[in-house]
Amino acid sequence: MAFWLIKSEPDAFSWDEQVANVVEPWTGVRNHQAKKNLAAMQVGDRAFFYHSNVQRAIVGVVEVVRAAYPDPTAESGAWVCVDVKAVAPMPTPVTLAQIKAEPALEELALVRQSRLSVCPVSADHWQMLCQMGGWKEGR
Repeated sequence: MAFWLIKSEPDAFSWDEQVANVVEPWTGVRNHQAKKNLAAMQVGDRAFFYHSNVQRAIVGVVEVVRAAYPDPTAESGAWVCVDVKAVAPMPTPVTLAQIKAEPALEELALVRQSRLSVCPVSADHWQMLCQMGGWKEGR
């Protein structure tokens, strides 16, 4: 299993909408590096759901339930999307400020490449962020 972080502006698509929809295609990604990350996702991978702009925090965990396929919202180009399913909310949201304050997370893509909307997360970073948010992996 690989780990990821996916960003959404809560006024465009929020964690609450993800939960209500249960399974949602992660469409609209128009950055080539983020596209490569989407294409690398496999069924069963887990991702942090991150609210960007307003809240700037990890607010939930999703699971990839369909690997990359052509993004139906793309007007041109070979853009892809994946389907993700809500697993559970993060018990305590982990803010960007908390993440940046932790020296062990300085290499996290969220910190190094702040504009990237789909980022890989190492297993060590995943465990640390889960601990910070009170997430128990057995959910």
